[in-house]
Amino acid sequence: MPIAVVTGANSGIGHAFAKLLVCEGYTVIAADMTITGPIQDLGCETHQLDVTSPSSITTFKATIARRPIDILLNIAGAMSLPAKDSLEAVTLQGLEKTFGVNTYGPLLLTQALLPYVLLAKEPKVVVMSSRMGSIADNSSGGQYAYRASKAAVNAIFKSLAVDLERKGVAVVLLHPGIVKTNLTAGGEDLGNQAVEPEQAVQDLWSVLKGKGMDDSGRWWHRNGEELPW
Repeated sequence: MPIAVVTGANSGIGHAFAKLLVCEGYTVIAADMTITGPIQDLGCETHQLDVTSPSSITTFKATIARRPIDILLNIAGAMSLPAKDSLEAVTLQGLEKTFGVNTYGPLLLTQALLPYVLLAKEPKVVVMSSRMGSIADNSSGGQYAYRASKAAVNAIFKSLAVDLERKGVAVVLLHPGIVKTNLTAGGEDLGNQAVEPEQAVQDLWSVLKGKGMDDSGRWWHRNGEELPW
């Protein structure tokens, strides 16, 4: 069976993606900082992983052993409430935490697991970005740490796509739309466009299944639209 590694699998989009891939017949390696009921109920292999910690990444790599990874899904994310990420309130500590999870973590985990990814026949490396990371689409300002961390991870995964093209690894950037998750809980009114993680993941999976090397380094909304940088 094909193998998928999913980060952030204890809740939200990560949990929904891990659950879907189990149903799709994948051997799922689900990882999260917190190993509690939701991730344990997936019925798949689970591991504790802090993507901001190089030692945790090294331990995770050793624990899962040398297996071909068909899909590496970097989904773990961090987001402060708007009031704490405003021009008046943003702090170095907040920036470092947000960048650690959203930006450095996906890069360092992908770097560590690349030897396993290259063992697969047609591997994909995926990052869950956000339209809020689009510089061209920013018309409302604010959310300094979150916007910047997603813009930065977009740049990183575009570079990965260029560097991994000759190795046959498709790099796919995704935007889930407005989703009801722990990241958005307690924030502003999400409006009627917000969907449950399960719906977002069904749409994202439909998009991801159709992407290959010709689409590497491009950024996709869950509705199939290609997004502006």
